[in-house]
Amino acid sequence: MSRHEQPKRKPRPVDLSFTPEQQAFRAEARQWLRANVPQQSLASYDTREGFEQHRAWEAKLAEGGWSSVIWPKDLGGRGADLNEWLIFEEEYHAAGAPMRVNQNGILLLGPTLMEFGTPEQKARFLPRMARCDDMWAQGWSEPNAGSDMAAISSRAIRDGDEYVLNGQKTWSTRAVFANWMFGLFRSDPQSSRHHGLTYLLLPLDAKGITIRPIKALNGKQAFAEVFFDDVRVPAANRIGDEGQGWNVAMATAGFERGLLLRSPARFQRTAARLVELYRRHRAQADRDPSIREAVMRAWMDAEAYNLASYHTVGRVAKGGKVGAEASTNKIFWSELDLLLHETALRILGPRAELSDDPEVHEWQEGFLFAQAGPIYAGTNEIQRNIISERVLGLPKS
Repeated sequence: MSRHEQPKRKPRPVDLSFTPEQQAFRAEARQWLRANVPQQSLASYDTREGFEQHRAWEAKLAEGGWSSVIWPKDLGGRGADLNEWLIFEEEYHAAGAPMRVNQNGILLLGPTLMEFGTPEQKARFLPRMARCDDMWAQGWSEPNAGSDMAAISSRAIRDGDEYVLNGQKTWSTRAVFANWMFGLFRSDPQSSRHHGLTYLLLPLDAKGITIRPIKALNGKQAFAEVFFDDVRVPAANRIGDEGQGWNVAMATAGFERGLLLRSPARFQRTAARLVELYRRHRAQADRDPSIREAVMRAWMDAEAYNLASYHTVGRVAKGGKVGAEASTNKIFWSELDLLLHETALRILGPRAELSDDPEVHEWQEGFLFAQAGPIYAGTNEIQRNIISERVLGLPKS
């Protein structure tokens, strides 16, 4: 070594273990879930019976302070950080707890209100949302404006202290059974694209609203068309400034495409079930070596998504922001969901078509739901455009 060379320093080991506080949080969540998770599976929340069962479960979560763990305590949350949210999600899915029915409210609108809402709006809407007194539908897509929300044409024209709404929303999740909707409307009829849009909250029992269910592939009422005929909404229900709804909606879309809507634990649990399914049917599955490879890839992708999520949370904790790269997240989890369920049906072989087979039914339902993943929250084609233009800096095609 020359006298000018500096001795190489050994890299300092990184401690990736959970803190005592995080371990205590995990233990508390695990204990509560073990004592309270329903012993019997709930009916599908795309039926009236199942919706009310899930609503009651959400209320039970709220009683224990677990319905919205990352919200401030005074708004119905637990004041947890994002690391603790990931821990809670791991315990929640490991316990086999029911799917969440008010995700539109708690995980999408809730964080949006915290960022853009007035103190009065937060106090009015968030505690009721945490208790699931109010259930929320989303009002984005229109017949000629699917993933391209800048093409929205439904109008919200100001009339004194109210907006008068006319137009139509479609593919509105939860709208058949929910009692509130958040959505984007064009408040300046002379505007175009992302200008002149306003973000509004509206009760679905308001005069002039018509809701028509849309049946999904499984025959259930997962979506709805919503028609507005001179519907009056108080201006106090506007989130953000008039004409600035695009910025608010992009924040909501970021929560939808990023971590909050689809936590990694959801896919880790499904991957674990897939491995169990493969082991039960290994002799049959190994006749096609590609099935074993698909199982391994699905399991590794679920673990990779989990580790990437903790990395993202670490960045956010240090002041980082999740921007356009949330689109990569959305593509990853939606394609992972497809891989998990397609592989399961390949393992099951011809039995995968038997809807009355208990082992098959849950995988069938998941497979049908996964088909929508590359479409909702902005189609994956749109997400690839966002990545190419805003992340990679490539020219628009």
